[in-house]
Amino acid sequence: MGQAMVTAGWCRLMARYNRWQNRAMMEEVAGMDEAARKAGRGAFWGSIQGTMAHLLWADHIWMSRLDGWEAPHVGLSDSAHFVADWSEYRSKRQITDARISRWAQGLTEAGLAGDLAWYSGAAGREMVVPRAVCVVHMFNHQTHHRGQIHAMLTAAGVLTAPTDLFLMPDLIG
Repeated sequence: MGQAMVTAGWCRLMARYNRWQNRAMMEEVAGMDEAARKAGRGAFWGSIQGTMAHLLWADHIWMSRLDGWEAPHVGLSDSAHFVADWSEYRSKRQITDARISRWAQGLTEAGLAGDLAWYSGAAGREMVVPRAVCVVHMFNHQTHHRGQIHAMLTAAGVLTAPTDLFLMPDLIG
């Protein structure tokens, strides 16, 4: 993938989409009791809440690499338990989305250039990947896991909000 495809404007759009979708997801999940949120549903991260916690964990690990945030205190294998308390999760999710949005607002084309180097626990080795590809991965990862959560919510009988990017309220004229 060419880095020219990834622009600071695209990152700002994806940060807005991420925030919008996470708000909707939290509203949908808020109507469930703890047992329903934590029920095993056959997903890779187990439950709706486990998948949401993993997603929040991943946002923090990527932003620690991209913007110098503090890295999560747990590793990948424990990421489904990154934040176990629902109230704490909701607060941390909102703060995280606001921080990602601020990062994207300040991002420049130069900030997307070059490589990012880190040790990947998932790959078990040092990685050097174009920074723009890492940013695309972060936003794609968010959408991937929200899709899993959406499927689990639908299977649980929860009415879900639209997820189509073109329906994002601030895009509709």
